[in-house]
Amino acid sequence: METVSGSVRKMRVELKQPVGYAWQSGGDELSVNDWLGKRLSMEFTGRINCIHCDRVTKKSFSQGYCYPCFQRLAQCDTCIIKPEKCHFSAGTCREPEWGDTHCNIDHVVYLANTSGVKVGITRGTQVPTRWIDQGATQARPIARVSTRHQSGLLEILLAQHVADKTAWQTMLKGNGAPVDLGVYQEELAQRCAEGIAGLQEAHGLQAIQWLESTSTVAIDYPVLEWPVKVSSLNLDKTPRIEGTLMGIKGQYMMFDSGVINIRKYGGYNLEVKVYDDA
Repeated sequence: METVSGSVRKMRVELKQPVGYAWQSGGDELSVNDWLGKRLSMEFTGRINCIHCDRVTKKSFSQGYCYPCFQRLAQCDTCIIKPEKCHFSAGTCREPEWGDTHCNIDHVVYLANTSGVKVGITRGTQVPTRWIDQGATQARPIARVSTRHQSGLLEILLAQHVADKTAWQTMLKGNGAPVDLGVYQEELAQRCAEGIAGLQEAHGLQAIQWLESTSTVAIDYPVLEWPVKVSSLNLDKTPRIEGTLMGIKGQYMMFDSGVINIRKYGGYNLEVKVYDDA
């Protein structure tokens, strides 16, 4: 039996075939792929440490922060979810230095096949991690922009013609049929030509670069069996869960007893036991 315990972070991912997952907890890093097909128990000790300042907190906010950090940090602001409302761009960022290093940098606008085709944005340094965390089986960069604010403006424009959300339950039921994301990119370029030109006129041709010669990245996940019905496991309601690990996709671990989003429980102190018997 293998045991690991400590304050949890989201699983580290590596683009391989299939994706490699590493469990990060209490300074340990172990291969989650090696746990496939094995029986696991996962128990919440009742202790939560803020993923930023490490203080003990009774409740986690925004996937792992204590309330003071949630209120103070720019990375917890609403514009992280809605980049078109970027406070750094507006001059009202709570942490201008953080905004300069995280928002005032190149971002990639992309198409991904998750529960269907969607548009998304991420920092250039987060490719392909962001795609994997979303459970994309295909992804394709379609534009590079100079700031997070500009990426949000372009995403809003494109989202008039393609989804910008993932139906996570559908995503966890299997891999959707492959699509030609290049065709979707061409169609968006035609439908949004006037809007793209307007953004380039407002921010500069170098700031909003539509990518013409990119390729689609295929992503495969370590899954033994897909769930027929997606049932979510909740450590706040059921502190101890147990089951056989059947697969991993996005930041979800899929057991024969249900699925759990590990990213949701950042900072939770968990004791995980991996049994030798299936």
